[in-house]
Amino acid sequence: MHPNRGFRWTSHEAMLGFVADVSFAHIFAQTPEGPRVAHAPVVVTRDGHLRFHLARANGLAKHLDGLTAIASVGGPGAYVSPDWYADHANQVPTWNYLAVEAEGPVRALGEDDLVAILDDLSAAHEARLLPKRPWTRAKMTPGRFEAMLPAITGFELRVAELRGTAKLSQNKGAADVEGVIAGLRASGKPHQADLVAKAQPA
Repeated sequence: MHPNRGFRWTSHEAMLGFVADVSFAHIFAQTPEGPRVAHAPVVVTRDGHLRFHLARANGLAKHLDGLTAIASVGGPGAYVSPDWYADHANQVPTWNYLAVEAEGPVRALGEDDLVAILDDLSAAHEARLLPKRPWTRAKMTPGRFEAMLPAITGFELRVAELRGTAKLSQNKGAADVEGVIAGLRASGKPHQADLVAKAQPA
């Protein structure tokens, strides 16, 4: 996480909401075979932990049960040009971004929990699509889902520590922030511009 405390994200509720919205993580752990990383969609549980699934053939999957891991979730980021600042002399380029790290012990899950992960994941993302009859596994040929299930395994990361960075030009003056917002909008990044605007103190 960024060492500047001004960029520290402290709201657990907001960070978990961000993780649920992005819903995709890089999962890192040290294994007997060396450091490994996996990339997986994640579901945030009601009690604030992360559930995910990996292919059994994934290099991390066979080691993960019982390890401590870090799930890193990154959000929308954007290059910031020094030319956007009101006083751009002796300024340097930087990058605005959102990121959350969830650290904790991991346990393997049984088949019922694995199925629940898949159902929760598809339900959450189908709900974001255009109105239609959402996909469920009931649309599959009978037996096909069950035949595919052994190829993956489910895990839960019990979050012991949650760390976040929201680096959104909070260390700049009002005129510089206005320039960053205008520059982002002009470069086709209106969402990032809105994030910068919302991050400023009232």
